[in-house]
Amino acid sequence: MTERMFHVVVNAEEQHSLWPVGRDLPAGWSAVSGPDTESECLAYIEAVWTDITPRSVRDRLAEQRGRR
Repeated sequence: MTERMFHVVVNAEEQHSLWPVGRDLPAGWSAVSGPDTESECLAYIEAVWTDITPRSVRDRLAEQRGRR
């Protein structure tokens, strides 16, 4: 049996997800890694997505800190 392959995809909020190879990417998402196995993609995500706070929230917090 062949193992399913995936891409790691990311959106404008810098959120990461797995996406099956051969399926069209959803609007607003781009492939950043793969194709690879599910476990390899999950390892990639764990290594690079260290702050799961959405980008817009991080930007807003940084802006608020700058005003103080």
